[in-house]
Amino acid sequence: MSTDDTPEQPGAAQQPPENTPEPRKDVPEPAKDVPEPAEQTGRQRLAAGLWPPRVSRAQLIVALLLFVLGLGLAIQVRSNSESSALRGARQEDLVRILDELDGRTKRLEDEKQRLEAQRKELESSSNQAEEARKQTVEKERQLGILAGTVAAQGPGITLKITDPTGKVRSDQLLDALQELRAAGAEAIQINGVRIVAGSYFSDEDGGVAIDGKKITQPYEFRVIGKAQDLEPALNIPGGVVQTLEKEQATVAVTRSAKIVVDALRAAKQPDYARSSS
Repeated sequence: MSTDDTPEQPGAAQQPPENTPEPRKDVPEPAKDVPEPAEQTGRQRLAAGLWPPRVSRAQLIVALLLFVLGLGLAIQVRSNSESSALRGARQEDLVRILDELDGRTKRLEDEKQRLEAQRKELESSSNQAEEARKQTVEKERQLGILAGTVAAQGPGITLKITDPTGKVRSDQLLDALQELRAAGAEAIQINGVRIVAGSYFSDEDGGVAIDGKKITQPYEFRVIGKAQDLEPALNIPGGVVQTLEKEQATVAVTRSAKIVVDALRAAKQPDYARSSS
């Protein structure tokens, strides 16, 4: 029998084909040509060495000390040169320099005194003007209160007269007003009508008119002044309170730390009178 017909044994090693090429090993690639850096000129090397500057802390301190030393030397040299110039000057020149210095000092002292005098004068004038302005404002306020053109507030009393029978007349209200004025009342209003020096009272049907404006009971007086003087003036024997009570009216007087008189009068411009100042 031919050997070709012999069956292959299982597990027998198989030989690789004779013509199978062997695997290639990694072969390093040839290095590429890297261009060499261009050669720097001498100026470029100098610039690269100077910038950016690489200064240490010690170098900065040394530079600062040298700067201060140089400044001191310059000042000293200048002072020495000026002193040398004065040493070499003649006696007449020195006398002239001293005279000029004395004259300049005297002029500066005179200017100082003049400015101080001006300052004091301005301060005095300013204080006087401010004081005059304050006095003017206060005087205007006082006159406004008396004329009824500005509101007022302060301590005082409230006088309330209730007249259910309608027997209270204008002359009785006028008597109450006169008593209050004599006791030191500074500002008064009755039922929303401001009382001034020229106020007048008249009887109307069912009430009383003040300066032509009708008011009805109860009559409420708001009075600014010293309450310790105003209240006793109304309660004297035979005075306002007793007279009104005889007319079956009820009278109540109340003290208050704050009375507001806010009824106002329009300021009237005189037709003929003018200020003489």
